[in-house]
Amino acid sequence: MVLGLLGVGYGFMSSHKSLDEVKTMLAEEASHHGGGHSEEASHTVDDSHDTQVVEASHSGEAHGEDAHHGDAHAEHVMHQIHNRPYAALYVAAFFFMMIALGVLAFYAIQIASQAGWSPVLFRVMEGITAYLLPGALIVVAVAIFAGDHLFVWMNPDMVNPESDHYDALVAGKSAWLNKTGFVIRALVFIGGWSLYRYFARKFSIAQDTAKDNKNFKKSFRIAAGFLVFFIYTESMMSWDWIMSVDPHWFSTLFGWYVFASMFVSGITVIALITLYLKSKGQLEFVNENHLHDVAKFMFAFSIFWTYLWFSQFMLIWYSNIPEEVTYFVTRFADYKLPFLGMVVMNFVFPILMLMNADYKRIPWFVVMTGLVILFGHYIDIFNMIMPATVGDRWFIGIPEISSILLFAGLFIFIVFTALSKAPLLVKRYPFRKESEEFHY
Repeated sequence: MVLGLLGVGYGFMSSHKSLDEVKTMLAEEASHHGGGHSEEASHTVDDSHDTQVVEASHSGEAHGEDAHHGDAHAEHVMHQIHNRPYAALYVAAFFFMMIALGVLAFYAIQIASQAGWSPVLFRVMEGITAYLLPGALIVVAVAIFAGDHLFVWMNPDMVNPESDHYDALVAGKSAWLNKTGFVIRALVFIGGWSLYRYFARKFSIAQDTAKDNKNFKKSFRIAAGFLVFFIYTESMMSWDWIMSVDPHWFSTLFGWYVFASMFVSGITVIALITLYLKSKGQLEFVNENHLHDVAKFMFAFSIFWTYLWFSQFMLIWYSNIPEEVTYFVTRFADYKLPFLGMVVMNFVFPILMLMNADYKRIPWFVVMTGLVILFGHYIDIFNMIMPATVGDRWFIGIPEISSILLFAGLFIFIVFTALSKAPLLVKRYPFRKESEEFHY
């Protein structure tokens, strides 16, 4: 955490370049690439953050002399460089929050479906979900702190008809996309998720010493109610917290797509923490059959994620509507390696590694595959946020790595503290015996 914090601080300090420094940097790039890179960058379709520049070009201001065009482009690049540490912090904050949220949904599904195989893993799931409340509050705090460095619609000029930066499309969405609405909705989402987590944990602990199954029945009822709440709020959260960085673009599949990413990431972390605790002599009641089932979920939801990724991509590519295809044009132009690399890590790799039933039972194999899946889904979130905020100025360097270290440290600290607060096996849960003896 300390290392991450230092790196994040360095990232903010090193990104504040002046306009003159940016011009010098662009001139060096132009001479180095024979004019290619800088010119290409100035023509890149960027439906994004520095809408100021795009707007200026549409209003005719940037059609003046070459010098003025060069200034506008330099300013555009300067904004992108300034946005980078905010975006890096936000990507890592969201990634670790979504793991906890994915696990909470998985936990609720296990209780609502009265699954017999998984109760031995409940305490691991409860430990991971302890990160959800602080993690989600951090995401919202970073979003508000970053302001229009991440979300252009937070810039009041965008909705002011008198301003040069006025954007009719963003102004049209201002009834939904405004700071007050954003914060209120965020508090409703986080409040609902955290309330469910609080009561589910409370009933789970109470059931250990209870004389009857009342707490189990309460858990069942609130899990069913929570899942309905979750499906709606998860979709709206994905629109607010991720899709709105690109306010000109939208996808009706987006909520499902983000859900698939968080679900598979959450299940993977359940596998990794379970195997770590087992290697330390804990969870002796977890056997290779439980591992096999968790790995099956990792496999299945990697395929589900790919199905949604392909559906979103194929429909937009096939219809070829200009305002929709810009999303993929920018990613193919400037993010080809992370964009296509993510598909290999999130689909091809898990398919090859986890298709064989025997491999799902080998701990080191599941750990190796899990680490690749997690990195792949970090890159997925990276690909959602970065093109709209930093354009072609992306790099995985100190700001990105430090942000991961900061939130990974916080996540591990909170999760393992929560795991130490209660016995690692549910005591009087009705399906406990079935779960302990689970095999096939």
